[in-house]
Amino acid sequence: MKTIGLIVNPVAGMGGSVGLKGTDGGMHKQALALGATPVAPQRAREALARIRCHDAIAWLVAPGAMGAEHVAGLDIAYRAVGEIGAETTAEDTRRIAQLMLDAGAELLVFAGGDGTARDVYDAVGQHIPVVAIPAGVKVYSAAFALSPHAAAELVDAFVEGTGVVEEEVLDIDEVAFRENRLDAQLYGYLLTPAVERFLQPGKVASSASPSVEENKRDIAASFVEDMSPETLYLLGPGTTVKAIADALALPKTLLGVDAVCDGALIAADVNERAILDLLKRYPQRKIVVTPLGGNGFIFGRGNKQFTPEVIRQVGREHICVVGAEDKMRQLPGLRVDTGDVELDKALGGYIEVAVGYKRGRVMKVLME
Repeated sequence: MKTIGLIVNPVAGMGGSVGLKGTDGGMHKQALALGATPVAPQRAREALARIRCHDAIAWLVAPGAMGAEHVAGLDIAYRAVGEIGAETTAEDTRRIAQLMLDAGAELLVFAGGDGTARDVYDAVGQHIPVVAIPAGVKVYSAAFALSPHAAAELVDAFVEGTGVVEEEVLDIDEVAFRENRLDAQLYGYLLTPAVERFLQPGKVASSASPSVEENKRDIAASFVEDMSPETLYLLGPGTTVKAIADALALPKTLLGVDAVCDGALIAADVNERAILDLLKRYPQRKIVVTPLGGNGFIFGRGNKQFTPEVIRQVGREHICVVGAEDKMRQLPGLRVDTGDVELDKALGGYIEVAVGYKRGRVMKVLME
């Protein structure tokens, strides 16, 4: 038997659909006020339901909303560890992780985002490996599994005796992030089961070399020439998409979603609710995204305003992907993790990426 701990950050990811960029520092209360719903519990249940080796696992589970509430209906034998109050905190994560380590946990599974990964690192360091279920708004750290399904595969691999590898944990400044600046620094390394195909590659910063910047301007010029009248364009985060706004002489929320039609900015930094309202007014619409450098995610990392409902209403055929040619050459393919397994499957297959002036590159949206 393997003794494995489970911790769920119940507020992780809630800021995504409502456009808050994260839930650090009590921002989950504002997310709730804006209509956000919990994300991490469902992601944890998806992973747990796919684990094949439950008979070989003795589970240590955080109490209440941090674990026990979410495993009660899954026919999993477990023992609750620790205590929590009515509201959970980062300190709860650190304290319960330490209690699990002291109780003999050989692996720690957690559902959350980059902030949760930092808390887990503070508690267990490299004493035991972890499996990180992606449930946050950004999820840039390389310690995370590609999806809940991939997390389940990593747990099974650990039980079956696979080795471990070091993966990065990033420190993301959420205050800077909300101010339209990405400040990411290396925080430490967590050990994870060594099955590379189920781990997400770390985020790679965009190059600012003159040739890459010229490439982005070429992509933007071509895109703007082909823009259709009376069509709503939902411009996602990223510097390549920002180049399109620059070509239109419009401001761009670098780390948010902006709405443009007929060369004018209709709305800035929109969340899911605002996007759905816009879709009622504009029958012709397109989503414009650029892959995340290093891992190729076009949905599910840092742009969760594009929820499954939004993506379905716009339609796969109206998704425009743009990316600098150097970045595209370094990617094995594109990835999606929308939180809806059926939608992820529907988004699979080949899609054209605009990589230059009137030049495209066909790339595959990879499935696990």
